[in-house]
Amino acid sequence: MTIDYNTENSAFLFIDIQEKLVAMLKEKIRIKCSKKAEILASAANILNIKTVLTEQYPNGLGSTIAQVKNNLKENAKTFEKVTFNALSTDGVKESLGNAKNIFVFGIETHICVYQTVIDLLNEGYNVFVIKDACASREKDEYIAGLNLMEKEGAKILTTEMVIFEMLKSSKHPCFKQVQALIK
Repeated sequence: MTIDYNTENSAFLFIDIQEKLVAMLKEKIRIKCSKKAEILASAANILNIKTVLTEQYPNGLGSTIAQVKNNLKENAKTFEKVTFNALSTDGVKESLGNAKNIFVFGIETHICVYQTVIDLLNEGYNVFVIKDACASREKDEYIAGLNLMEKEGAKILTTEMVIFEMLKSSKHPCFKQVQALIK
């Protein structure tokens, strides 16, 4: 089954890409996840993709990392949460508006990302997990989370797959700007 997604019918949902959560990751994973989240924030800004962020207990875990925050759209919505499933936080689902395709990524893959994805699927959304912008402290947890989300119906993609599908063509007016993000 092919799902047509574009900038108008989609939203990016950043899950808990926060200072202390990022810091607990192994260095290679921390660098990759942070960089991919930064690229996605910049691409969302350039392409005007609806953007929603969550922060799990920011008083204890810090806020969204600067390299993501500094590249977000001005109208990106941020929600503090204490539940693992982001949709259990007032306003998150409503902030997705009429988007039918939700691109989810963040920390930790097997907890907050997983629980949010399952609820989005149950709500009838087309759900895409951007695996190179997800992370868990342990590789086994990360793999188990991805595998179960895919088994339940989420599509697993990478950052470049998403942004180039949004562009559709090198003729897109923002192509060079977006392409520069991955060079």
